[in-house]
Amino acid sequence: MQQLKSFLCGRWQSGADPQTVLHDATTGAAIAQTSSRGLDLGAALRHGRAVGGPALRQLSFAQRGEILGQLASVLVTHRDHLLDLSGRNMGTTRGDGKFDIDGASGTLAYYAKLGQTLGDRTWLADGEQVQFSRSKRFVGQHIWSPRRGIAVHINAFNFPAWNLCEKLACALLAGMPVLAKPGTATAIVSVRIVELWQEAGLLPDGALQLLVGSAGDLLDHLGPQDCVVFTGSGSTGQQIRSHPQVLRYNVPVNVEADSINATVLGPDIAPGSDVWTMFLAEVVREITQKAGQKCTAIRRVLVPSAVADEVQAELVARLQDARVGDPAVQGTAVGPVAGPAQKRDVVAGLQNLALHAQLVWQAADVPADGCFVATSLFRTDAGAAAEYVHDHEVFGPAATLLPYAGSADEAVDIVARAGGCLATSVFSDDAAWAGHVVLGVAPYTGRVYWGSSKVFDQGTGHGAVMPALVHGGPGKAGGGEELGGERGLRFYWQRTAIQGDTQLLRGLVG
Repeated sequence: MQQLKSFLCGRWQSGADPQTVLHDATTGAAIAQTSSRGLDLGAALRHGRAVGGPALRQLSFAQRGEILGQLASVLVTHRDHLLDLSGRNMGTTRGDGKFDIDGASGTLAYYAKLGQTLGDRTWLADGEQVQFSRSKRFVGQHIWSPRRGIAVHINAFNFPAWNLCEKLACALLAGMPVLAKPGTATAIVSVRIVELWQEAGLLPDGALQLLVGSAGDLLDHLGPQDCVVFTGSGSTGQQIRSHPQVLRYNVPVNVEADSINATVLGPDIAPGSDVWTMFLAEVVREITQKAGQKCTAIRRVLVPSAVADEVQAELVARLQDARVGDPAVQGTAVGPVAGPAQKRDVVAGLQNLALHAQLVWQAADVPADGCFVATSLFRTDAGAAAEYVHDHEVFGPAATLLPYAGSADEAVDIVARAGGCLATSVFSDDAAWAGHVVLGVAPYTGRVYWGSSKVFDQGTGHGAVMPALVHGGPGKAGGGEELGGERGLRFYWQRTAIQGDTQLLRGLVG
């Protein structure tokens, strides 16, 4: 059985017993074990601050970007190997594995190019000089400079490559060292990526450390210049925000949490049209891709009541063709969920959801072994009053149909009942109606995808997170924000106002 080690203070280290077991999601067999017990996490944070931070800060944005480009190249070179590990550990189909691995390398490559654009500087001016009086000699200037601590990244199990790299790219380019803790159940891919990077000798000492297993007393060692970025459940996010060290030092915390995302079909879309087809394809993809284990996956499907039965019939027909089974077998569309714990959570979630919405279809012939769950479609006519549907997420291959009368205001009201989400999509060619919905849901969601006949063959899709756009959402979705080009760096920076002589400040800023 493989022993997964943590990479801390410049070396690979094993924790003490008892060990946490990782499984092959397809067969359920135990394939690896790990532990973080007994590891000196305070020393790891100090190592990052004292060694990794200074090494990164002496590099320009262009030099940091060059490193990110090299990290991306390693992933591309070892892509097939990483895809095999993803399939073995978390049961991804080839396509689902690519979504994770290619998303990771693509995000690193994007921020590598951004580093070249930012150039040979090590910090940035924020805006122009501010004149206080009629004299032009004494002015103010805002600047961004990297924090002098370490960024603690606590990542989710569903994207062991992308979640690691999208956070890492922003932090390293900003000039801040990282200690990353992947989701334990799927940590094999994260560990292998860091091994490959260390073997290639691409990163300065202390720039990246990896903690595998429990977070233990990690947060007890946070300091005033550190920050925390978390992806996971809302309850865990609240625990992090209320940690004594976080409160003591007002440590910045960015949270991406539960998200009951929605899609809305406009009343102008006729059955059989391009947008109708586009809508159905997006819903099916978001239910089935990665077995529904995506933070951006569609959970609520709003459709005009006049076509609700037709939408339901077509979704069922398409879902019936999405075979659940061994991801290594050609033609399999839906693999298992990531592990035994995830299977228990999804099965319980489906049972609870069935108490509050009608189960209209569920996949048959689902393998009994391993971590497979049945793809499921639910329906409720309660609209905005379907409180359970708007409040509880099943993090697996399931969604709920919500017929509505067709008004834009009603659609906005239903979407808003989730209390904040990461992504909402709107499918309509009616500019006035769709514009009302898009702007209406904007305060409740981090990203809106507007599908229309004009982008029928060009859109990136409801669930795709693009590094140039922000990723995060308000309210229950965590209130955080990541990526978004240069915006993603600002979490790791301090904005400071400097006052002084015009020419001296201009010489400092450049």
